Parts: sequence; structure tokens; C-alpha cells
Amino acid sequence: MMNQLSQNSYMQPLTMDKQLVYTDEDLIERFQNGDEQAYIELVNRYRDRLMNFVYRFVNDYDQSEDIAQETLIKLYTHKHYYKKIAKFSTWIYTIAANLAKSELRKKKSRKVTNLSQMSTQEKEYELPADQPDTDQAIESEFIEKRIQAAIQKLPLHFKTVTILRDIQELSYEEISKIVDVPLGTVKSRINRARLQLQKELKDLR
Repeated sequence: MMNQLSQNSYMQPLTMDKQLVYTDEDLIERFQNGDEQAYIELVNRYRDRLMNFVYRFVNDYDQSEDIAQETLIKLYTHKHYYKKIAKFSTWIYTIAANLAKSELRKKKSRKVTNLSQMSTQEKEYELPADQPDTDQAIESEFIEKRIQAAIQKLPLHFKTVTILRDIQELSYEEISKIVDVPLGTVKSRINRARLQLQKELKDLR
């Protein structure tokens, strides 16, 4: 049912009052009260964002799609767990982050069984299917791969806050709630992660 819902979400406009702009919090409240169209609108708003967010963790497109889908399933089945004291985005990213970190732990465990020593690198290199048409496209793809590889090298507690801040552009306050650590700790982790990334990517300047 969920696959059908998420696929149809791009074809079914929200049949509510078009004069109103509903916040995420309005939509989840309507969904909690039985409005399925509100769920579809939340899927429209968050599916791509969640996939991009999760991809930065797992570095695998298929896995990121699966985890984003699982997050949206949990939204559907656990809608009444959401309480209006928190922003909806904070709640949904917390679910996605927990699922992504769980997958990373499984992946790391699988790697340990295959390697004689623990690797600090989670990255997997893939050759592009098609050669880009221009030098600029080639350079952009190279830089993107380097950045993604550098992010994968970060410790998980650094990686999480960096993705939330610098890629998803969430506030420090939201990140603090998602990872459940004090605001000062969030800022410190982000600063230390940025220093590590700058060191890793210094040759790109």
C-alpha cells in the first residue's frame, strides 16, 4: 500500500483549500485526524529531501531510497507518535537519521566479517555509467565524489550533525533535538567536523 501511495503522491494534488498554505504541522494534524490527502502532501514535500539526507549517510542510492521509504512508512503507521511540541521536520529527520545509523552499523558489521582489520572508510567507489559531456561536468562530479568520500570518513556523531547543518540546512536548535545532545555540543561537533573536512579537501581549494 505504501509503494502505491508514494508513487501516486506525485499525481494526486492536495484537494484542500487552495487559498491556504498548510504548514507541515497543519498537515500532520490533519493526517492524524484521518485526512489521507494530507499524508500525500507530506510525502511530496519530504520524499526527495529524505533520500538526499539518507544518501549522505549510506552512500548508496538504492539503500537511501529504501530507508526514505521506510521513514515514510513509519510516518504512516506511527502518525500519532508525533506531538505538536516539536517541529514536524525535526521528528521526521530523527526517524530517518535513526534508520540510517542503524543501516550503517549493519554495514560496518558486515564489513568486519570480511576484512582482517577495521576500515575507517565507508566509501564505495563506482565508475560513472556515462562519461559527462564537458570538462566542467567531469570536474563537478569529481568534486562531489571527493566531498562525499570525505563525509563518509567522519565519525558518525560528526557526520550526522554535518549533514543536518550543511546539507539539510537545519538550525542548530533543530539538530540538538534530533541528535539529543546540548546545543553547545552540536556546535562543537560541527566545527570539528568542518576542520576535518577542510583538511581532507585542502587540495581542492
